[in-house]
Amino acid sequence: MSKKAYVFPGQGSQSEGMGKELYESNAHAKELFEQANEILGWRITDVMFAGTKEDLTQTNVTQPAVFLDSIVRAKIAGSAFQPAAAAGHSLGEFTALCAAGALSFEDALTLVSKRALAMQKACEITEGTMAAVLGMEDALVEEVCKGITTEIVVAANYNSPGQLVISGSRKGIDLAVIKLTEAGAKRVVVLPVGGAFHSPLMQPAQDELEQAIRATAFQSPMCPVYQNVHALPVTSPEDIQKNLIAQLTAPVRWTQTIENMVADGITLFVEVGTGAVLRGLIRKINKDAATEAL
Repeated sequence: MSKKAYVFPGQGSQSEGMGKELYESNAHAKELFEQANEILGWRITDVMFAGTKEDLTQTNVTQPAVFLDSIVRAKIAGSAFQPAAAAGHSLGEFTALCAAGALSFEDALTLVSKRALAMQKACEITEGTMAAVLGMEDALVEEVCKGITTEIVVAANYNSPGQLVISGSRKGIDLAVIKLTEAGAKRVVVLPVGGAFHSPLMQPAQDELEQAIRATAFQSPMCPVYQNVHALPVTSPEDIQKNLIAQLTAPVRWTQTIENMVADGITLFVEVGTGAVLRGLIRKINKDAATEAL
């Protein structure tokens, strides 16, 4: 019998019309989406179901939209949702915690909305960006970043072997692109994002979100949740809370998370959400890993 882990995507997995089919075909899904509209105080479903690609990339829309699309799928699965473990990529960690019962639906959506707005404010304080480094060992990418001392540049997303996203000030990323290319990176692609996520430049957002996280009640989840900051399984509400606070300025250790899950006996990864980004990364991390969608 397969030992299942459920994994939840982050920002970037949004698409036009996301969640509409769920809303129209399932009464419980419709109820959850309408509850979300009430919690947020505006109809996010209007943007999710009928908005343009540009509408969906607005910070206050993207994060709650991706969260909702995934969590509704998990909730309507009912008793069929029986994870041996869970994990989420960046924003997806909030969804994983909610699906596993560590956070209530209302609290998780509220935190996700506050996270999005806090990150947007931090982006406005300091201009930053991110870049994907392809075809280079993680240790060498880290070494090049550490060698840039005049600007902030750090490893931000360990997505899969040979794909590490760096984050920092715009000048720092421009400098890193040159140095990494010189050091032998196959490609370095600056990403179309509005800020330096998972870097020290997100400290103002972390400070703001910390208050909200500390004021939120966390429960013991139904299964271990592997958290981004250290890629290890956690069940203690206090530890979950502490790691979630650290997440905004710490790297997403996705490669290590999947490696640790496989080492712990996970044989099937179920991606919960729109698209197949995580399934693609998982197969790059472990070619023998079985994946499916929910």
